[in-house]
Amino acid sequence: MAGIGPAPNPSSGRSAYRAKKGVGAVLTRDVTVETPRLPDAREWHPLTVEWWEDVWNSPMAQQYDESDKHGLFAMAMVVDDFWMAETPRQRQEASQEIRLQGVRFGLSPIDRLRLRWEVEKADEAQARGQKRRRAAEEKSSPVPGTVADPRAALRAL
Repeated sequence: MAGIGPAPNPSSGRSAYRAKKGVGAVLTRDVTVETPRLPDAREWHPLTVEWWEDVWNSPMAQQYDESDKHGLFAMAMVVDDFWMAETPRQRQEASQEIRLQGVRFGLSPIDRLRLRWEVEKADEAQARGQKRRRAAEEKSSPVPGTVADPRAALRAL
């Protein structure tokens, strides 16, 4: 009964319908982005202020365009509504809106996956830092191609 039904599509035709794999951007942890001030439109809950600082100090902030801050301002108002909610229903409605809006800004791991953003791993950041330090030491070395302090060349295995 092996020949019943249509033949499967060739794999080359199927790949057009799949999400493209790969990383759209690798977000580094050591990039500093200036945190915009929250508008003076209201008295902000302390946890909203903390959320705002966390968002702008996150690796995702380097991907935000100047125009994104307006969407984040609106989201901050919803986050503030969540913390100021007087009823469970108000808190639930704010929570749902936070979830929906957070997708736009890569604020959860699944959102970053969808945007193809990858946050640099700690060991990658350390390796990059070591490479920078070695380059700086080699520049300051009196003999080209050597390091100023021979102990700096020792590495643990």
